[in-house]
Amino acid sequence: MDAPWRQVAAGRGRARGRATAVPLSGNGVPFGGAGGGRAKGSGGAVSSGPGPGGAAALAPAGRGQRSAGGEAPQPPGARGEDGSELMSQKKFEEIKKSNQAAARKLLEEHCSSSSEEEGDEDLEGKQGKIVANTFTTYTTHTDGDIHELERTKQYLNEAFQAGAMTCLICIASVKRNQAVWSCSGCFCIFHMPCIQKWAKDSQFLVSSVTDDDFGKKDYPWPCPKCRFEYKRSETPSRYYCYCGKVEDPPLDPWLVPHSCGQVCEREFKPSCGHKCLLLCHPGPCPPCPKMVTTTCYCKKAKPIPRRCSAKQWSCQLPCGRKLLCGHHKCENPCHAGNCQPCPRVSRQKCVCGKKVAERSCASPVWHCDQVCGKTLPCGNHTCEQVCHVGACGECPRSGKRSCPCQKSKFSLPCTEDVPTCGDSCDKILECGIHRCSQRCHRGPCETCRQEVEKQCRCGKHTKRMPCHKPYLCETKCVKMRDCQKHQCRRKCCPGNCPPCDQNCGRTLGCRNHKCPSVCHRGSCYPCPETVDVKCNCGNAKVTVPCGRERTTRPPKCKELCSRPPTCHHASQEKHRCHFGPCPPCHQPCQKVLEKCGHLCPESCHDQALVKQTGRHQPSGPWEQPAEPAFIQTALPCPPCQVPIPVECLGKHEVSPLPCHAVGPYSCKRLCGRMLRCQNHTCMKECHKVTEVDSSTGKNKAGPECFHCEEGCSKSRPAGCPHPCVLPCHPGKCPPCVQMLRIKCHCKITSLYVECRKITTADVSEKNLLSCCKNQCPKELPCGHRCKEMCHPGECPFNCNQKVKLRCPCKRIKRELPCNKVRENQVSVECDATCKEMKRKASEVKEAEANAALEEEKRRQQAELEAFENRLKGRRKKSRKRDEVAVELSPWQKYKSYLLPVCAVVVAVLMWYIFHGVD
Repeated sequence: MDAPWRQVAAGRGRARGRATAVPLSGNGVPFGGAGGGRAKGSGGAVSSGPGPGGAAALAPAGRGQRSAGGEAPQPPGARGEDGSELMSQKKFEEIKKSNQAAARKLLEEHCSSSSEEEGDEDLEGKQGKIVANTFTTYTTHTDGDIHELERTKQYLNEAFQAGAMTCLICIASVKRNQAVWSCSGCFCIFHMPCIQKWAKDSQFLVSSVTDDDFGKKDYPWPCPKCRFEYKRSETPSRYYCYCGKVEDPPLDPWLVPHSCGQVCEREFKPSCGHKCLLLCHPGPCPPCPKMVTTTCYCKKAKPIPRRCSAKQWSCQLPCGRKLLCGHHKCENPCHAGNCQPCPRVSRQKCVCGKKVAERSCASPVWHCDQVCGKTLPCGNHTCEQVCHVGACGECPRSGKRSCPCQKSKFSLPCTEDVPTCGDSCDKILECGIHRCSQRCHRGPCETCRQEVEKQCRCGKHTKRMPCHKPYLCETKCVKMRDCQKHQCRRKCCPGNCPPCDQNCGRTLGCRNHKCPSVCHRGSCYPCPETVDVKCNCGNAKVTVPCGRERTTRPPKCKELCSRPPTCHHASQEKHRCHFGPCPPCHQPCQKVLEKCGHLCPESCHDQALVKQTGRHQPSGPWEQPAEPAFIQTALPCPPCQVPIPVECLGKHEVSPLPCHAVGPYSCKRLCGRMLRCQNHTCMKECHKVTEVDSSTGKNKAGPECFHCEEGCSKSRPAGCPHPCVLPCHPGKCPPCVQMLRIKCHCKITSLYVECRKITTADVSEKNLLSCCKNQCPKELPCGHRCKEMCHPGECPFNCNQKVKLRCPCKRIKRELPCNKVRENQVSVECDATCKEMKRKASEVKEAEANAALEEEKRRQQAELEAFENRLKGRRKKSRKRDEVAVELSPWQKYKSYLLPVCAVVVAVLMWYIFHGVD
């Protein structure tokens, strides 16, 4: 995969510039016809593809390019007919508008984000949800600490940020729909074709150093960033997700790019037996969040639950383990690994015991710089070793010793030197071919001086010369070095040409630097430099690989813009750092208005955009009309809108009016002032009123108000149905003197009374006026007529008429007043005669009842005997059905005699039985 600048340099006919404009001919068709290159630039005016300005824009131009006969169209105005000229002009305008719309749409698409890059707000909201879903299992299921995910979160943010993920091999952005490979050492992401080519080239370069082992050894290949080495078998051949579970993971806008969306389940590093709980993610796995029970380093404290990633802990108690010196104990807090050397100092003897010095207790064994000097067992020589341990050993000159040529051995005292044997030395010389021809001698042998036929290193020339001298010819090597660009040019080269030592100097993919390495084959390493893409003020920056600064968006800066204001305000509104001109000032103008002296409350209008008028008009259809231009100018302050309290004409209310519109006004209400009649108000709309008497207030009508012409409408006294005969007047109405017809209390007689007497009378007077002086015709509850005179309400219940009253047995009769009888105040009681008569009557009734009871018993007995006779089958012939013959049985006749006899017999039998048994 070539870098973008290589594709441009290849000359494939693609215009990739940002604002590459395609020149148009007079009828809107680009020069070069339909066979021209495709315009991919954002500012291209015409496109031959299916884009916005493709066939739709070229079709009208193609139709207008040639006539039906194949001739070129004539310019407007060359034809004679006005209709054809207007038609050509109309078509020309349509083609021009379509081309302009296509160019504007392409420009907007370029200025906006690419097809992969979403809006900032949508991207931030979606990114937050995806990151939260990725970390849900880690933070919820295991209660993991979110601060331990900062490094992983950084990789996730880079995966979402446009241009942040860059392939260091081709210096191009890594798209979401491209196959990628991630390094397991530095977690850097590369394009799959790029890393495959990199691995192949790296193995070829290493294996082609010598011709002997070319292609025979399995050479590793390194990661372009961290140089982590991989085997040839580990060369990526398939596209997998980050966790390696899914091959060719589908593109999902709600997942991390190149992720499968499943749980990662990769083992933590260092391995602890647990697996990662995040969803498939880029970058390293976070620390293990599992809880394990573990003890401290020194094993003294009780085991406590801790995170698996931080299960090693110190109880901070003294270690207490014995140090290597064997005398002291470790005083450091509980720690991991071996204890530190003993920090104390003590006086210690050397190995030979001649010197004593203060030394660190951690290194008690030491050697001084004095020679041993002890006499050897031979008694003639002393030990020449420096401060050693143990015995000095035997004398090195004792026993059998060889001569210098090692051919003869002699047994001599240690005080005598070994003589030479006189034989030839015969040792191999430095040349490794010939031997020394001198007699046995002490010291090194001389150099070889024999003349031999020598061949140079490159094997092209031979020469006879002394054996100890090397032979190098003057022939220069013409082989190509490993860079395959320069010759070896070394004299008498044996064939293993050294690597090229010249500087590569090729321009790297960033187009900013040159390769600093020695001359080599294949592609150069990616540029190691990084560039900071800064915001306008330089406080916020994003570090990107060199070469990506031209296509990387500047970062969002949270600092405030520090540019001076361009309006009359002392300071501008607070807004973040940005490129281009500052936004319009929205602060209140606060200028002092000339007419009223108030401050202008509107937003700042010192630099308002105003459409420019009176511009040059196009002289013909071939001249393209320019867009309406806007110029910045200071607008005058608007009319003052400060509310001023102003009273209306009728002095009904005080309303706030804008300062520029202050003046007399009508509130549109009714006047409402009290007229002279003191009964009605003025019905005119709010108007100016001349105050006659200021002491009476604002409610009195003036000469400008209405004059009342209505009749009196005051309410009449209760009960008076007659209206007032006077016109509308102040004060009370006169008493009513008309006659009023009323009914008396009995509702029988009609009476005529003056209205004023009725309305002014009280209750008792009204009762007298309504009385007809006749007896009341109403009937009392007792049935007698009321004896009172015509009266209101219910009749009094005091009837004194005589009524007859009898005793309970109705024998005694008396006459008493009706009201006493009704109130049960008197009564008539029965005397002794009445009681005797009642007793006799009760005895007669009792005798009759007893007789009836006896008769009922006899009847029931007769029915019983008749029923028994029918059961026995007896039939008594009786002439009279009403008579029944009753005949007693023997038992009924003699039972009174038989019962005692039977009792006596039973008693005798019982006595006999008991006494007979005994």
